[in-house]
Amino acid sequence: MPDEEKEVETTAAVPPPAVQSKKKTIILIVVLVIVGLALAAGISLFVVTKVMGDIPAGSEDEASESRYHDAGVFVKLGDPKEGILVNVGGPRSGKYLKASIIVEYNPGKKSVINEDTHSLQPDAEVKVNDVATQFLRSTSLEDFDADKQDEFKKQLKDALNAALGGGSVYDVYITSFLLQ
Repeated sequence: MPDEEKEVETTAAVPPPAVQSKKKTIILIVVLVIVGLALAAGISLFVVTKVMGDIPAGSEDEASESRYHDAGVFVKLGDPKEGILVNVGGPRSGKYLKASIIVEYNPGKKSVINEDTHSLQPDAEVKVNDVATQFLRSTSLEDFDADKQDEFKKQLKDALNAALGGGSVYDVYITSFLLQ
C-alpha cells in the first residue's frame, strides 16, 4: 500500500496536459500583446517625430507663422475710404480694379509698424503702396478669377514680405473687389 500512495502523489504533482497547453496559450497571448504594444509605440514615435521634425521650432516658417502669431496690425492699402484703384491687364485692356485690401502686419517689426500709432512707418508705406500697385498692374486678368483668389493673396503677401523683410506681413484680406 505504501507504494500506491507514492504513485498517487507523484501523478498529482504533474499537471495534466490540458492545463499545460492553457498556460502556454496565455503566455503566448501575453507575449504577443506586449510585442504589439511595443510595435504600436514605435510607429507612433516615428510618426510624431517625422511630423514634428517638418516644423522647425522658433523659425518664421509660413506654417508656424500662420498658426501661431501675435495679434497683427491691420492697415488698408491705398486710400482709407476708397481703397486702391489701378488699371489692370495692360495699358490697352481698359480694365480697372477697385479693391479694398487689408494687410495684417507683424507688430514686432519696428521698421514697418509705428509702435505708438499702430500705423505704417512712412518709408514702409511708400514701399507697400509701390509693391501693391506694381503687383496689381502686372497681374493678368485671368488671375483675378474667384477660383484663384487664395493664390492671388498668397502672391501679394509674398511680394510685400520680399519688400519689407520676411515675416512682416501675416496675411492679406480682400473686403471688396470690383473689376470693370
